[in-house]
Amino acid sequence: MKTAMKFIIHLIIIFLLLTSCAEKDKIDLSKLKKATRAELTTVYSPGDTTYRDIRLEKIRKGRDMSYAMPEYKSLHDWETRAAKLKKHIFIANGLWPMPEKTPLHARVYDKIEHKDYSVEKVYFESYPGFYVTGNLYRPVGKTGPFPGIISPHGHWQNGRLENSEKASVPGRCINFARQGYVIFSYDMVGYEDSKQVSHHFADTKMHQLWGISLMGLQLWDSIRALDFITSLADVDTSRIGCTGASGGGTQTFMVTAVDDRIKVAAPVNMISAHFQGGCLCENVPELRLNTFNVEIGALTAPRPLLMVSDTHDWTKNTPTVEYPMMRKIYDLYNADEKLKYVQYDFPHNYNKTSRDAVYAWFAKWLLHDDDAEKYKEKTFTVEAPENLLNFSDKNPPPGEMNEEKLTEYLKGLYNNQLVAYWPKDNDQLKKIREVYGTALQDILDVEIPENVETHIVGQSTAGGFAVTQLLISRAGQKDWIPAIFYQPVRANGRAVLIVHPQGKAALAKEGSTQPIDLVAALLKKGCSVLAIDAFKTGEHTLPASMKMRDESISHYTTFNKTDLQERIQDIATAVGFLNKKLKVSLIGLEKAGPWALLAAAVIPHLSAVVADGAHLDIQNEHVLLQDFFTPGLAKVGGMLTAAALVSPTRLYYFNAPENISSDKIKAVYKLAGKPGNVLISRENFSEKKLEKILF
Repeated sequence: MKTAMKFIIHLIIIFLLLTSCAEKDKIDLSKLKKATRAELTTVYSPGDTTYRDIRLEKIRKGRDMSYAMPEYKSLHDWETRAAKLKKHIFIANGLWPMPEKTPLHARVYDKIEHKDYSVEKVYFESYPGFYVTGNLYRPVGKTGPFPGIISPHGHWQNGRLENSEKASVPGRCINFARQGYVIFSYDMVGYEDSKQVSHHFADTKMHQLWGISLMGLQLWDSIRALDFITSLADVDTSRIGCTGASGGGTQTFMVTAVDDRIKVAAPVNMISAHFQGGCLCENVPELRLNTFNVEIGALTAPRPLLMVSDTHDWTKNTPTVEYPMMRKIYDLYNADEKLKYVQYDFPHNYNKTSRDAVYAWFAKWLLHDDDAEKYKEKTFTVEAPENLLNFSDKNPPPGEMNEEKLTEYLKGLYNNQLVAYWPKDNDQLKKIREVYGTALQDILDVEIPENVETHIVGQSTAGGFAVTQLLISRAGQKDWIPAIFYQPVRANGRAVLIVHPQGKAALAKEGSTQPIDLVAALLKKGCSVLAIDAFKTGEHTLPASMKMRDESISHYTTFNKTDLQERIQDIATAVGFLNKKLKVSLIGLEKAGPWALLAAAVIPHLSAVVADGAHLDIQNEHVLLQDFFTPGLAKVGGMLTAAALVSPTRLYYFNAPENISSDKIKAVYKLAGKPGNVLISRENFSEKKLEKILF
C-alpha cells in the first residue's frame, strides 16, 4: 500500500512538471545493447582513477601555497571584481547586512600631557556592552584639525603595549602625535584591556554556522574605531590613515578594503602571495575560497599604499612577486606614484627603520610634505602600563558581557535583521533578493558553468529508453561527477535532474534492469532524466588505496568548501550540462531535498523545483551542523530564506518541517505575482492541494 501510494505521488508530481511537454526528438534504440543492472547504477570500473574528482584529494592551505593574481584587462573589469570582493569580505565576516551602529558611549579620560603630545585612556562600545579599548595620542602645541590614524597592533606578546626593538606600538603613536596626528591605538580582541572574550573567540563550527567569527568581531571593532576617531572635533575626517604590523597588518588592509574613509594605508610585514596569516583572527571561514591577500590589499587602489616588507618572513618576495601584482591594479588607475614598497633585512618586525618609512609615507599624503628627514623617529619614553590600561583584574570592564552572551547577542541580531528584511511589499522583495540573495550566493559559492566537459563511459537501452553512463565536470576543473542520463525514445525538450542522498543507485530498482517508478514515469512523459552522485555520495569517492582530503587542517573552511557547498555546486554543474538544449526541473529526495532547495535559490531559470523536506528541523542548528553544515547558513536564514528566494519558480515542498512558516513563503510568492506557484505541505501528498496548483 505504501509503495503504491508513493508511485501515485510521483506520477502526480510528474504531471505538475510536464503538463506542457511537446515531442521534439526521437532516439533510435535498435543499435544499442540491453542495459544491465550495473549499467543503470555504475560508471566507474574497479581501480579506475583517471576521472576521479580532484576535490576528493586536493585541499587548499593558507601557508606555503602560492597564488597568482587574476588578470584584469580594464579598469571596468577590476572595479566590477572589486565591488563583488568587497561584498564578499562583509559577508564572510558576518557584516552583511551591516549591523546597526549603536551609540559608542565613548569614554576618553585620565589625560597625561607632555611637552609635544598627550595620551589618554579610551574605551567605547562597538556592540552594546562589548568594549573596544585603547589609547588616544594627540599633538600638543599644534593647531588642528589634524589627520587621524587608527592603529591595530599585531600578535606581539604585550599587544598595544609592546615596546621592544622589533616593535614599539606606543613609540610609533608618540612620534605620530608629535608630527601632528591624532592616533588611536586599540586592542585586538583578548589582548590587554580586551578582557571580555578571548583571542580564541568563536572557534567552533556552531559559530561558523552563524557567521560569528573572531576576525569579523575585530573588523567590526576597526570600523567602529573609525567611527570613534572621525567623531573627534580635532580630527580632519578627510585625512584618515591606518597602519599596523603582522596581524595588525592584516587588519589594516582588511578594514581599508571595506571602508573608504581610510585615505592612506601602510600594512607592515603582512601582504603575501604564499602566506595568508596563521591566526584565527586572520582566517574567517570562506574568506579565501576564491581570493588571497594581495587581491584584497589591492582594494586600497587608487588610495596611497605602502607595502613594508623584510627578507626573513613571508614578505621576502615583495619586490618580485607581490609588488608587481599590486602594480598591475594601480596601473589601471594611472596611479603608480600612490603605490610603493620598501624592504629591509630584518626578521618579522615593525621596528624603527620600518616606522620611519611609514612616517614619511603618511607625511607625503596626509601632511603633504615630502621631507622624509623631518619625520624620522625621535627618542621617546613609554608610560608605565598602569597609566595606559583601562581595566585590571581588580577593575574589570563594566557589565557582564562574556563569550556566551556575545554569541547569543549576535544570533539575536542576525535573526532580527532577517525579520526586518522579510518582504512586506515589492520594494522589500527586491531588497531581500539584493541583500540575502547576494549573501546566499556568496556563502554557497556556486558557479553556473557555461562549459561542461563530458566523458562517456557507455550507452545501452532498457525498456524503451537509452541509458548513458558518463562523468561530467566544469571545463578545466576536473571536478568529475558520476552520472546516469536516461533519454526517452521521444523527447519533449524537458529534463529533470534528480538528486538523492544515496546517489544515482537509489533511482534503479534493486535486482532489476529498470529505474524506479518515478524515473520510468518521467521517461514515459517524454522527459530526459539525469541522476548524479553528488559530492561524496554513491560512486563519488576514492578507491581504498587513495587518501581522501584531510579536513582537519587549521582554518579548513577559510580556503575549502564544505560537503554541502560541493554538492550544491554539483547540482549547478549538472544543470549546466542539461540546460544548453533542455528546459530543466530539479527534484531533491529525502535529505537531498534541502540541497535542492538551496540550489534552486541560487540557480536561475529552473522550470520547477520539488523538494522533500524530510520533516527535518532545518532551523535547528544541531541538524544543520550534522547534515547541512556551511559557514553563515544559519545567519542568512537557511532553508526558509532559500524557499523565499526560489520564488516565483514553481515549488512543491512536501514533508515540510513544522518550524518552516508556510505563510511567510506563500506571502513572498504572492508579492512576486505567482501565488499559485507554491505548494507547501506537511504531508507526503495532498491531491486537493495539487489540483489547486495545477488549475
